[in-house]
Amino acid sequence: MNKLALLALLPLAACGDSNSADERREAGAPAGAEKVDCAIDGAPGFERACAVERSTGADGLVLTVRHPNGGFRRLQVTRDGRGIIPADGAESAVVRILDDAHIEVAIGRDRYRLPATIKK
Repeated sequence: MNKLALLALLPLAACGDSNSADERREAGAPAGAEKVDCAIDGAPGFERACAVERSTGADGLVLTVRHPNGGFRRLQVTRDGRGIIPADGAESAVVRILDDAHIEVAIGRDRYRLPATIKK
């Protein structure tokens, strides 16, 4: 990440879209989940179609990103400068800083745009 450290993912409620409870239910997202932009299975463009749930486990913050087709990815937020790693599975995550408030995470053919605080 070019000597930039990812400090923390911002509360997903702050990503600009109100994501009312009704909108989340209509999209099949669990209660409490927020929507983020994603490009699933190699899609060329992003859509605000993935639901993200936050939970805290023994290793810290875990994000569960749910795809509109029922699939999901679990991501572990690290504190060692890597940003995000897969919480399960064998594929590695590639994290790219988009700007001072967003990162793009690519795992396999899936990409996600997530809010983040970046330390320079």
